[in-house]
Amino acid sequence: MGRAMTRFRLGSRGSALALVQAGMTRHALCAAHGWTADEVEIVVIRTTGDRVQDRALAEIGGKALWTKELDRALLAGEIDAAVHSMKDVETVRPDAIALIATLPRADVRDRLIGAASLDDLPQGARIGTSSPRRAAQLLQRRPDLKPVLFRGNVDTRLAKLAAGEVDATLLAAAGLDRLGRGDVGVAIPTDVMLPAPAQGAVCIEVRADDAAARALVAAIDHAATSACVGAERALLAALRADCHSPVAALATLDGAMLTMRAELLSEDGADSVEGEDQGDDVGARLAADLLARAPLAVGRLFGA
Repeated sequence: MGRAMTRFRLGSRGSALALVQAGMTRHALCAAHGWTADEVEIVVIRTTGDRVQDRALAEIGGKALWTKELDRALLAGEIDAAVHSMKDVETVRPDAIALIATLPRADVRDRLIGAASLDDLPQGARIGTSSPRRAAQLLQRRPDLKPVLFRGNVDTRLAKLAAGEVDATLLAAAGLDRLGRGDVGVAIPTDVMLPAPAQGAVCIEVRADDAAARALVAAIDHAATSACVGAERALLAALRADCHSPVAALATLDGAMLTMRAELLSEDGADSVEGEDQGDDVGARLAADLLARAPLAVGRLFGA
C-alpha cells in the first residue's frame, strides 16, 4: 500500500520541544479521528525568535517573534493549524485566527538546574534566564543573585550552563519532561515560585473561518486545561501585560470551581502584590484587585 494522503497539515517551530509538542498534537488528532500518523503532516516553520538568540524577546518584538511566521503560514493556507507553547502566544490575537484547543496541561513548575534549592545557591550566583518573571522572583527571594540574559532551546541553555557561563538556570518542568529529561534539575514548589500564566500548556490555532479545521481540532480540546489557562490569559489581558511584565499566575479547577492565585512584581523583585480569587470572571476581577493594591513600582508597569 502507498503512503496515505495527508489529511491535515500542522505548523510547528523546528526546535526539539516544538516538534515533540506537534507530535503530541498529531497523536491526539489521529486518536480522535481514526487517522494514521501519515495522514497528519508536520510542517516546520522557522521563526524570528529561533533565529535571534542574543537579545531579550522584549527588545526585539516580544512574543510575536514566536508566532508571526506561523500566523502568516496559517493565513496563507500553507498549514491547517499551528501548534504553540501557550505561554508564548500573545494575549491579543488577530481576529482571523482562533485558538480552538489545548492539550492536557503538564507540570506547571519551574526547575532549578545547578543547585539543590534556591537557598543553596552561592552568594552572588549568576542565574541564566530571559524571563522578567523568573528574574524578579529570584531577586525577591535572593537580592544578591545576578540574573544573566539566557536564551536558546533547552540544549543550548544546558550547554551554556555546563560551560560555566552561569552558575544555575531555570527551565520549565513541562518542557524537560516532554523531552525525556525529567531527571534534570529540582522542581520548585509553586508556593515558592508561582509559574508564568499558561505554563505547561500546548495550544492549537486555526483560521477562524475554517469550519472543518475548527471541528477537527475542537475534538482534542482538554476542557479543564482550557478553562484554567483561559482564566490566566484573561488576567493578562485585564492587566495589559506584555513580555516586559513580571506576572505569575496559576488557576486550578476543583469540580466546577476555578481558583486562581497571581502575583505582580517590580523588575528588581523589591516590591510585589499577590492575591487569590475564585469563580466566574476571576481573571478580570483578580487583576483589578491586584492593581488596586499594587505598590507604585509595580503599578507603573501596568499603567496603574
